[in-house]
Amino acid sequence: MNQKIIQITAGRGPVECSWVVAQVQKVFLGEVKQTGLTYTVIQRIQGTENGTIQSVTIKLQGKEVKSFIMNWLGSVQWIGTSTFRKYHKRKNWFIGIYELDQLHTQKIDERDISFQTMRSSGPGGQNVNKVNSAVRAIHKPTGTNVVAMDSRSQHQNRKIAVERLKDKVLEIQLEKLKQSLSDQWENHLNVKRGNPTRIFKGTDFKKEKNTKTYKNKRNQLKKELQNELKNKQ
Repeated sequence: MNQKIIQITAGRGPVECSWVVAQVQKVFLGEVKQTGLTYTVIQRIQGTENGTIQSVTIKLQGKEVKSFIMNWLGSVQWIGTSTFRKYHKRKNWFIGIYELDQLHTQKIDERDISFQTMRSSGPGGQNVNKVNSAVRAIHKPTGTNVVAMDSRSQHQNRKIAVERLKDKVLEIQLEKLKQSLSDQWENHLNVKRGNPTRIFKGTDFKKEKNTKTYKNKRNQLKKELQNELKNKQ
């Protein structure tokens, strides 16, 4: 199954842009569902005001995911009066939607785990110290290791060590993924304006249609010509 990771971000934009991110996220996920794709929100950074989002990172999966995101990638424009600063003169606000590089999590193969036994540490005189019951599990591809000495049974400690190792490797991989997303977000802080892929208008967030027909252009030229003739009369 094809998958992509995208990020909707306000970049260095003001709180209004964070509000736009929250609205775009709703529209975006609505279209995702209509298209039949599945999604997972990996990371969401809340904005400074209620109902705002600074950045949201989403993983998309499905056959049509590539063609779907091509209709969204780039800058998105919202035309409207600030919902936070009523008398602010600015009417055009921009956010960005970008595809992020993917960092795949690696499933641990138990054949890649090596084990070492050792004497369990603890208060002297206990039976647990007299046998090599503790187990160190080492994930050879990454060098990650954990120690289990919870039980007096070496077999039980081996099982515990495997589970702990899996959890630790997954945790490390997720941290790398978060760091990768953070680094890429830094690269997209300056949202590019112009040629927006989507334009929305008003507080009800209606989609603004870009009509690029010759008929409209002819009508506009006709009106301009009529106005010029009137002015000359």
